[in-house]
This record gives sequence, structure tokens and C-alpha cells, in this order.
Amino acid sequence: MEIDLKLNVSGATRYDKVSYPVHYGRLVQITTSGHCFQFNLNGEIKYLQGTGRNWPHPSEWLKRTAGNHWVYYDSDSYNQVFDYLGEYYLPYFMYPSNHLGRANPFLEASVQEALSAFRGLPGELRDALETDHWSAEEKAFLLKAIALDDRKLAERAAQLAALLKGSVNVLPPDSRHVDYDCIPLNIADGCLYHCSFCRVKSNQNFQVRSPGNILEQLLKIRDFYGPDLSNYNSLFLGRHDALNCGGEMIVWAALQAYELLDFKRSYLEESFLFLFGSVDSFLKSKDRLFESLNQLPYRTYLNLGLESADQETLDLLGKPLKVEKVEEAFLRLSEINRKYDRLEVTANFVIDLKLPTGHWEALSRLSQEFFPHYSDKGVIYLSPLNPVGRRELLTRFQQLKIKSRRPLYLYLLQRL
Repeated sequence: MEIDLKLNVSGATRYDKVSYPVHYGRLVQITTSGHCFQFNLNGEIKYLQGTGRNWPHPSEWLKRTAGNHWVYYDSDSYNQVFDYLGEYYLPYFMYPSNHLGRANPFLEASVQEALSAFRGLPGELRDALETDHWSAEEKAFLLKAIALDDRKLAERAAQLAALLKGSVNVLPPDSRHVDYDCIPLNIADGCLYHCSFCRVKSNQNFQVRSPGNILEQLLKIRDFYGPDLSNYNSLFLGRHDALNCGGEMIVWAALQAYELLDFKRSYLEESFLFLFGSVDSFLKSKDRLFESLNQLPYRTYLNLGLESADQETLDLLGKPLKVEKVEEAFLRLSEINRKYDRLEVTANFVIDLKLPTGHWEALSRLSQEFFPHYSDKGVIYLSPLNPVGRRELLTRFQQLKIKSRRPLYLYLLQRL
């Protein structure tokens, strides 16, 4: 097999909303007669695309995440996808999630063939190494890529979860702004509510991690990402309610990460911070916390899990909150967004055709009547609980979106 190797492929340096395929960071590329493989600076596969006529579309590709999950990027109907997600692609995952698109592309022969080609690539590279036209640097990279086969990549993902002392089952919806490429740092475990509908949180009671544990994670993370660390500029403070740790811990952890992970020297422009918050942790937070977040060397996104502003629905979801608190948090969200330029608070609500009529009426009321005019800050995310009835669900979404005075998008649960 003929192999073309390029060691220094410069991808985009800034995350932008564009309607064509963009790969970010510095990469190494191997092209064969049927496929294009792009690796990160550690020799781990990052992007994979077919180059033959059987590949579904030249603007579609596969991406492997640090958690060792493959994501298929579907470009079908760019404008409609952007209307739904705020991005020009529709992601499909190999794990169960709340998909709303076409039949799973992972079942297509060409996609299976591409994944099979990657699994067979180490053998092809071993054969290629027997020729003598490679430089020392090229040989060194080929040996790294050969070593990082399917089994080793799975081990690496398990190693990352072990050093974090907990896997990352869901990333904040706002991390779409960096293509979900953020480094995780767990500063707390558990949550406050243990809602019965939730599929992604643990049953642990909320507990803040110690500073020693956080520093230990950061040092191990720095070693784990190694040379590829320069391809990251974003941090996710996990896991499910980091805001409840309080401003002092959040700011300290964010600054420690900024220095130890050397974000200021990232190949990518700017730095971003993402975290989740709950209604109670948000309402008890003082202005000085938000002022501190706004002064960090990051653009910060805080996502609140509100779920519903209808009491019958909250009770049905097993969320131990009163509507008055949800509405109070929603009003304060808007106030914070007006006040701080480098901080954005967003909200997440669930949607499902089986939810009470009052839930849909409350969504319509909150997205319209709570705001005197339109603003592009303070995104409202709607997370489908069940893809059954997709067409009607999308119709209801569009009806809400047309009248909403805040950006309104769907939130498809994505892991690290």
C-alpha cells in the first residue's frame, strides 16, 4: 500500500462557525488510496475520512475523542442543522444518546470500512517501515502510531478516567463552541438533586474535591496529554455542579489549570471555561463570584439545568424544586448576562411529547414574555428525552424558536 505522510499539517487556530469541514490544531496526516487519517501530536488518531466515491459525502468525517468515542459529523442540510444546533454539522455517536437525524451512519458499509481500515493501519505501517525512504522523525512518528492501536487507545481512555477518578458522561452544551475539545478537571462529585429522569449523573451526594486532589489531577493531566497539550485551549470544570463549590475554589482551580496546562501558549486562540450549575447553587452565588469569573483569562460559559418551569413536569421528572425558584433563576440569568461581557449563563430544559401541556406553555412563556427584546446572549437549550415522534418534536421546537427572544437550540448529550 502506498502511504503519504505529512508531519506538520496546520489546522485552524480559531473556532469559527463555518459551513465546511474544519480541523483544528496541529496534526499529522497519513493518506492511503482510500482513506485520510489525521493524528494528534501524541500519535493518536483524531480524524478519519474516506476519499473514495463510496464515502457518504466529502464534507463528512469521523472524529475520535479523548474518551475513545467515535463521532460521525453529518453535513446533511447545513442551514437546517445550524437552525437546530447552532453548528453546521449533526453529530452521531456510537453510544446511546438523543439522536434526531437520519439512520445511524455507523451502520453504513463505507463508515464500517473506514474504521476497519484504521484497525488494519498498524500492520500497513509496519510494512511501510521496511522501506528506507523515511527520515528519523518520520520513523519515530510511525512507530508511535503503530503502538497506539485500538486496544492501546481504549487503555488510554481508561487511564484518563482513572486519573480523574470519574468518567465524563456529559459535557456542557456550550462546549460546542470549541468542538467539545476541552480538558476535564473534576473539582466536585455528585449533585444536589438526584432527579429520577437523569441518565448521566451519579448517585453520589455532592462533595467538593480537595485542593491536593485537584493539583494531582492537573499534574497527571499535563503528562497524559503531553505534546498534544498545545492543541487545547479550553477547560471543563466537572462534574455536574461545579458552581456549588463556590467562587474561591472555582477561581483557584481555573487559574491553576491555566498555568499548569500552559493555555497561554496554546496553538489555538483565546481560552474557554465551561461548567455546570444547579438552580440552588446559582441562586446562592453572590455577585462577587460572577465578577471573579468575568475577570479570569477565559471566556466562561455556565450552563444551568432548569429542566422545566411547570410544577407538574418538575414533579414528574423527580426534580425537587418549586417553579418559583426556576423562574427566579431564569430572571437572574438574564441579569448576569447583561452585566458581564466575558461570562455567559445558559439554561437547559428537557422536551418530550409525553410531558404535560403546561411544560410547553411554560417554555413558550419563558422564552418570550420574560424578555423585552431579542438578545443573542443567554442561549436556551432543549434536550430531548426521547427521539420518538421526531417530526412533531422538531415542529414544536421550530414554533418555539420563531418566537423566542433568546437563541434556542437542541442539546444532544455528548460525552468526552
